[in-house]
Amino acid sequence: MAPLLDNPNNAIIPDFRTAEHEAARMRLIANGVADDIQAAKVLAALWTMNNDAAKEVWAEQTEATARAADLARRQAAEEEEDRQRTLEEEQEAACKEEQKKNKSKFMPVSAEKLKAGDYCELHYFTNKGLHEAKTSLTSTEPDGMLLMPAVDGQQIWVNTGAIRDPKSVVTKDENLSWEEFNEAAPRMIMAMKQHKWPEDRVNMHIQFWTALQSHCWRHAFDNMKQRALLLYQSQQRRLWHLTAGGPHGWSIAELNHELILEAREEIFNQQRAQAIAALNKV
Repeated sequence: MAPLLDNPNNAIIPDFRTAEHEAARMRLIANGVADDIQAAKVLAALWTMNNDAAKEVWAEQTEATARAADLARRQAAEEEEDRQRTLEEEQEAACKEEQKKNKSKFMPVSAEKLKAGDYCELHYFTNKGLHEAKTSLTSTEPDGMLLMPAVDGQQIWVNTGAIRDPKSVVTKDENLSWEEFNEAAPRMIMAMKQHKWPEDRVNMHIQFWTALQSHCWRHAFDNMKQRALLLYQSQQRRLWHLTAGGPHGWSIAELNHELILEAREEIFNQQRAQAIAALNKV
């Protein structure tokens, strides 16, 4: 049976006494119905009977459609859950592999920050940041001790004041490229674990960064959308560190799409302001 396209519950019974239905009434009279009035009543009864049957079919059809939609939603949710789990497992595997290959890279570049659970820029864990850490620190870092690889392959503690380079600059998270972000995130996760961060906080960061990497804007042709995700990441991680452990702390694992849109709007406004400033100089 072909599916019904119109809801029979919205149908209105015709007036079978009108001239429009005269031919149908005449056929009934010819087949033994007493008169014109009786024929109109028979037509109305037949219409009602057919409409009631259509209502039952419509109810079954609606229920079947709802069941199919619910099944599709559950399957999609399960597939998304499997995909997220696979991404997390791959990231975890990448962390372990990176640690095996480059044990010396996992040095506490900002040991005080990580040990205290404070905000630490991802820059320190990029290839560039790790390379710079071997010879210098930014002028904003306080004096302290830094674990550095020695010539014999062992690691030694050195005074950061002795190797400070005032010309070096830390790249803010929002100004990293996605390639640099992908370099840094797994390494910072490993550093968090090495510094005994609570497991729930480490898992929160894994979920947060995995969600960003799988967001539909991650590979968008509009570069502004990709940058918006990095800006959102930086903003949310900084805010989380300000409230972590307090009564107003929250989890950043689940992305806030409204704030992502606001981040994109912020980048758009910055670019517009820069363009206007450039025109004013001409």
